[in-house]
Amino acid sequence: MDTMRERFTDVTSRLLDEDPRLAVVLAVISSDRFKDALRAHPDRVIDVGIREQLLVSVAGGLALTGMRPVVHTFASFLVERPFEQVKLDLGHQAAGAVLVSSGASYDIAAGGRTHQAPGDIALLDTLDGWTVHVPGHPDEAETLIRHAAADGDSRVYVRLSEQSNRTAHPTPPGRFRVLREGRAGVVVAVGPLLDATLEAVEGLDVTVLYASTVRPFDGAGLRAAVAGMDVADVVLVEPYLAGTSVPFANEALQNVPHRILPLGTAREELRRYGTSGEHVAAHGLDATALRRRIGDFLPLPRT
Repeated sequence: MDTMRERFTDVTSRLLDEDPRLAVVLAVISSDRFKDALRAHPDRVIDVGIREQLLVSVAGGLALTGMRPVVHTFASFLVERPFEQVKLDLGHQAAGAVLVSSGASYDIAAGGRTHQAPGDIALLDTLDGWTVHVPGHPDEAETLIRHAAADGDSRVYVRLSEQSNRTAHPTPPGRFRVLREGRAGVVVAVGPLLDATLEAVEGLDVTVLYASTVRPFDGAGLRAAVAGMDVADVVLVEPYLAGTSVPFANEALQNVPHRILPLGTAREELRRYGTSGEHVAAHGLDATALRRRIGDFLPLPRT
């Protein structure tokens, strides 16, 4: 199976052939994967070099001329380093763009803290008007990238990861998908953490919702899932900073008695680089740790 990043470059190269409004803006990262596209469309594949602030500013300028820029680099260089440009050159100017990151929270663990971005979505949450997709499989990534590229002048962030679920679960953008139903709690699994979550809740009487789009947050879907519960016990399993979606879940359930357990990347910084798998385990996001943490929150009998 190809990776999400490989699928992104293949699909976007084809989209350049199909849509003359589309442009790709790079900052060295993945430029080798767009060599054929550059030869075919030298005016619409732009590599600005290692200048991430310029990367976003160029995208803003292209958008203001009527182009649909697709902007790509690692998450820490796409959201964190040029955040002022994301805020001003896109948001303040009401300019649309598709930001596509790779590296997720700690896929490039050996690159050190500079290449880790567990707080990217929390940072974007300080701005208005962003759609955020977190696919869990290359097939989902392709669908969401195509949707974002064709989505008018909107501002969209697509967060790609090397971690992937074994099976794609196509989900309409902006909606949660019900994968199983239970009576004693709801577990929302985001993107590539679905497989570990399903393994963790095996035999537990819980509803599992799958999210490949987290902004807008599907409050209606969450309310429907907890309908009939005296107290709604909700677990959020997110592959980025723990608690990022808690305000949105609280808003959705403001008229429903509820408890929320946020699971995700901890705020504590891990200074030993290690591997991405070691980071997953250290943050308690492997199936064994998830089962223990969910079980402690929802002391349920096994079915």
